[in-house]
Amino acid sequence: MTSEKGPSTGDPTLRRRIEPWEFDVFYDPRELRKEACLLYEIKWGMSRKIWRSSGKNTTNHVEVNFIKKFTSERDFHPSISCSITWFLSWSPCWECSQAIREFLSRHPGVTLVIYVARLFWHMDQQNRQGLRDLVNSGVTIQIMRASEYYHCWRNFVNYPPGDEAHWPQYPPLWMMLYALELHCIILSLPPCLKISRRWQNHLTFFRLHLQNCHYQTIPPHIL
Repeated sequence: MTSEKGPSTGDPTLRRRIEPWEFDVFYDPRELRKEACLLYEIKWGMSRKIWRSSGKNTTNHVEVNFIKKFTSERDFHPSISCSITWFLSWSPCWECSQAIREFLSRHPGVTLVIYVARLFWHMDQQNRQGLRDLVNSGVTIQIMRASEYYHCWRNFVNYPPGDEAHWPQYPPLWMMLYALELHCIILSLPPCLKISRRWQNHLTFFRLHLQNCHYQTIPPHIL
């Protein structure tokens, strides 16, 4: 049953929520929007309270902006364990991956889980290595699925009253293709997903090219 209310006016995250159209243009896996958006959750120690907010690219990428803001907060206590969840419209580039690893090495009590809507320049070998380095350093990286999209819609979007269940339900095929390519990256396999953009009619084309090494290495349930 759909709620007749949008986010409560008493919700402390209301002023930090993004608008539905922003969520749609930033997180649609079919769109290759240049700008990036970050929705994040922070949980300190054993507390049940979750702090939520959002960020976008400025002169720095959103990942670097987050790190600078996080470490400068008055409430930041390096001695207290902290779990962070990111919902990124693009996966980190290799430079951001390096910055994240340096941040985590300085703060061993911090754990990070990253969900991404799309893979940023995934054919670039430096970007691929950057993601592998993050995984090898203990960061969890996954492609956003329907459950993550719904979670973000409920907790980060200023959706209209009565539209609690009307979140953008993108075709799962694109999520599956990105998830397959992420497996290739983590397993150090050649790219299997090629993406091209036809600007005249604003169409994005996904082409799958599987080699023997993909069939031999990737678990059958992923393929």
